[in-house]
Amino acid sequence: MPSTLLLAEPRGFCAGVVRAIDALDRLLNQVQEPVYVFHEIVHNRYVVDGFRARGAVFIDDISEAPDGALVVFSAHGVDPAIIKTAEQRELKVIDATCPLVTKVHLEARKAAKDGYKILLVGHDGHDEVLGTKGEAPDRTSVVDSAQDVQAISDPEDPVFVVTQTTLSVEDTLGTIEAIKDRFPDAEIRNDICYATTNRQQAVKEMAERADLVIVVGSTNSSNSVRLVEVAKSMGVRAQLVDGLNDINPDWYTDSEVVGLTAGASVPDELLDPIIEDLKMRGVENIEAVVVAEETVEFRLPLELSESTE
Repeated sequence: MPSTLLLAEPRGFCAGVVRAIDALDRLLNQVQEPVYVFHEIVHNRYVVDGFRARGAVFIDDISEAPDGALVVFSAHGVDPAIIKTAEQRELKVIDATCPLVTKVHLEARKAAKDGYKILLVGHDGHDEVLGTKGEAPDRTSVVDSAQDVQAISDPEDPVFVVTQTTLSVEDTLGTIEAIKDRFPDAEIRNDICYATTNRQQAVKEMAERADLVIVVGSTNSSNSVRLVEVAKSMGVRAQLVDGLNDINPDWYTDSEVVGLTAGASVPDELLDPIIEDLKMRGVENIEAVVVAEETVEFRLPLELSESTE
């Protein structure tokens, strides 16, 4: 049974998630009209269910919002075609897109304008990838592996590379190396964000000592899933859970040292019951595994103050 708990630092909320959650929280506190949210505000079931209970209406098609309605765009960004539709229907939009995702959109937009063929390294179908690809759908191909890179037809135009912000650092490096081999003159932007990088590095350091790594996060959270993959890649047992109720106590058998972390869209309050449960099971030694101190903060969306005056 466990005797030592390793707590990853940093873990949980990143600056982009804090910005999106604070924006929606403020809206729900200040306005009387219905608040529609295009896609999950962040990829965490607990957070989304909490906002839904407070009256937020989550939609997956912009047509579900009535003309003139108040709509929040999620932290993952949206296809420019959605923005155009929102303007045509006079929707009151609060754009909670993470600024680091917006940066990738701007890179893709400029590259397309400059005549590049764009390779977007990411998971096809993920909300962030759908939004970025929408900047130049006819000039963008999504690749997720070296095999995908080999399958790309030789482009007539120069190649420009952008990435999803929440990918595995190691896997992405492999894909980028394949791109360099195939397209030596490609212009490459590695857009994996600071929060993704830091959380993966903390898992690596925990995995050097842990017998089991528990990652708190939802299955549709790309960065949470990547944390599990990082731990497993180092030969350590790892499990993804939404909270304490998902944990099987049998996992603790033969696990003297347990590592605990959380994806970037997970509130710390979901880890507290797990920590208390481990204490009840005999954990006496709790150590922080610190790889970085995060001080990044983002301002709330400009539209927020305008829409709530």
